[in-house]
Amino acid sequence: MSARKAATHATHAVAVDAKTKTANLKRLRRIEGQVRGIQRMIEDERYCTDIVTQISSIEHALRAVSRELVRNHIRHCARHALSSSSKESEAMVEELVKVLVQSAR
Repeated sequence: MSARKAATHATHAVAVDAKTKTANLKRLRRIEGQVRGIQRMIEDERYCTDIVTQISSIEHALRAVSRELVRNHIRHCARHALSSSSKESEAMVEELVKVLVQSAR
């Protein structure tokens, strides 16, 4: 892993909204249960379209978690970086472009 990637993974959010964190953890626990449910559905040889419907539900829920994380990142981390030095500001612009492109896939 490059030094930049290691540094990125070691950093923490500037601020995390407590309500958002709680809501995201609740969503992720629900998603975890849904994934276990799909495993049981496959084991039980349930109807394929029923399984696909559940997968779609999980994908939607994961997008909701992602959306809230991006919202928090823009409100706190990005706002902080964009008001900092031009180097830090430019790095944040590049980071935001990268994350938005990734999430649009």
